[in-house]
Amino acid sequence: MAKKDRTTDAARERDREKWMARLQVRLVMQPGVDRAIVLQAVKEVTAHCAQTGEHPRDAFGDPDTYAVQTAARLVPADRAARVRRHDSVVDRLGSVLKRAGDVAGL
Repeated sequence: MAKKDRTTDAARERDREKWMARLQVRLVMQPGVDRAIVLQAVKEVTAHCAQTGEHPRDAFGDPDTYAVQTAARLVPADRAARVRRHDSVVDRLGSVLKRAGDVAGL
């Protein structure tokens, strides 16, 4: 294999790895996504790309958008809603505690 081909292949592999890492990070940020869902999504993308030879960006588009779509498809609606409510309560509590600390001069 020519040196230029190896360089191109290495660059394509790095780009694929970056795409997959971005997908995983964005998935984890979605409400209700757990390790099993991240692993399932990675497995689906990896299998598709291995079978077709496509780059994930060509097959699935932007990793951020695909993460949102994947979470909507794989996370049960009740779990996502429960996590959103929990996060909202935690955010409000944190805000109240910050204001109390500001008032107390802490």
